[in-house]
Amino acid sequence: MAYKAMYTTNATVTGEGRKGSGKTDDGRLAVDLSVPKGVGGDDGLGTNPEQLFAVGYGACFHGALKNVARQSKTDVEGSFIEAQVTLGKSDEGLDIAVELTVTIPGVEQAKAEELVEAAHQMCPYSRATRGNIEVDLVVKTA
Repeated sequence: MAYKAMYTTNATVTGEGRKGSGKTDDGRLAVDLSVPKGVGGDDGLGTNPEQLFAVGYGACFHGALKNVARQSKTDVEGSFIEAQVTLGKSDEGLDIAVELTVTIPGVEQAKAEELVEAAHQMCPYSRATRGNIEVDLVVKTA
């Protein structure tokens, strides 16, 4: 399969990595970065890569969920994603793990699980991380 780019964005990060700042070239996103106390930082006012990854993955997964729901003619109005990203140590160094809690009110549990699995196969973040990090899916219907 040939790769065909549909969208590209650029961001520049300066400073001390996790204690710096980042911004996109179009000016839509500009953030100060700080290190959480849990990993030896000062827990400053800035955000961190794990928070940014959680929002990005959650948004992408929700888009995939909405897409597969439309395809199956299932109403997922009121659905939402809670994305938990954890930074931890492994034998290889620092790693991240993700837990996505997907809530789809008013849909049968089995159907909700089917939709979530289909979204997990479609979502570019899920595809990019598959086999590289632990991703747990939790499905709720209320």
